[in-house]
Parts: sequence; structure tokens; C-alpha cells
Amino acid sequence: MNLPNKLTTIRMALVVILIAFLLVPSSWFGTLVPTLFGEVYLRYFIAAIIFLVASFTDFLDGYLARKLNLITNYGKFMDPIADKLLVNSVLIILVKPLDSFPGQIAIPLVFVVLMIGRDIVVDGFRLVAASQNKVLAANIFGKLKTVLQMIAIPLYLLNDWPFSRQISNPSFPYVSFIFMALATLVSLISGVIYIVQNISVLKDPK
Repeated sequence: MNLPNKLTTIRMALVVILIAFLLVPSSWFGTLVPTLFGEVYLRYFIAAIIFLVASFTDFLDGYLARKLNLITNYGKFMDPIADKLLVNSVLIILVKPLDSFPGQIAIPLVFVVLMIGRDIVVDGFRLVAASQNKVLAANIFGKLKTVLQMIAIPLYLLNDWPFSRQISNPSFPYVSFIFMALATLVSLISGVIYIVQNISVLKDPK
């Protein structure tokens, strides 16, 4: 197994650890998880670090695979799966944080539904294209969407810190909300562009 594939496998392991860490009941720790920086819970602080490390491996494995010409079928298969699990699992979990953390901000459900729905549609196009031996290239908006998600999710995990005390108020997590809204908007734009550019794959051959 080459280095990019090892990084992809590490990211998959980090995704499993991250999901388990976010879902384990706080009672397993014996007491309420302590807080850092005022409104940042220790559990979500550690989760943010795991998420950022996993996100960095996403960038690194793709860069190394292209630079060293180490692109493999394993990487083509596992890399997008690891990416989707990393982002979408945290999005879903943060729609309703655990009741043990009453001050933890939540991601609006509409954002999560729109972004995951977009991914399902785009993946459907890719499956159809693959059956026709075609590869559909990602557009710049798709890459920008990923960058915005990688910024917005840690901000939510960190309860909008370090901006929470300077800009936000408890009822409106301003910075994290804006980044997540931008990620959703760019996600939809990239999805529409993707569909328009590749609608021909849905046409049956004459």
C-alpha cells in the first residue's frame, strides 16, 4: 500500500474515532465534560482537532497521489467515501448536539439536508457516467464547497470560538453560521453546474 492510500486509510480510522467520540454518552466519562475557553466543551474541542487532522490528510493524500503518480483504484474508491463520511457524519451529529451540552450550538437542519442531497445527486451522476466509462471532473465550486465546510465545521465544534465573544451572541452564532450558509450556497451552485454540464450522461444512446 503506497503512502497516499495509507493516509486515506488513516482518515477512515479517524472518521470512526471521531463519530464514536461524538456519540459516546457523557455519563461514560463519569461527570459532565469540562469546558475550555468559556463555551467550548472539551469533547468538541478534541473532536475539532481530530476533524482538522483528518481534513489535512484529505489534502495531503490527493496532493501526493498526483505529484508522485500514485493514483490507484483503492484511492479512487476509498478517498471519496472517507471524505463524505468525515463531513456528512459530523453535519448530521451537530444538527442536534447531546443534551449533556446545553450551550452547544447546532447546525440548521436545512443546510445539512441540502448539502447531503446535493452529494447524493452528484454521486448518482458519477455512477451513471462510470457505467459509460466516463469520468466527470469536479468544478471549482465543488472544491470551494469543501474548503468552506472544513472551516465551518470546526467553528461549530468550537462553539464559534474564537469569534463567539467578539462578534456573536448566544442566540446567533454569526461567524460559523455564515460559513455554513456559504458552504451550502456554494454546494448548491456546484451541484447545478455539475448537472448542467453533465446532463448528457442521462440520455440513452440512439
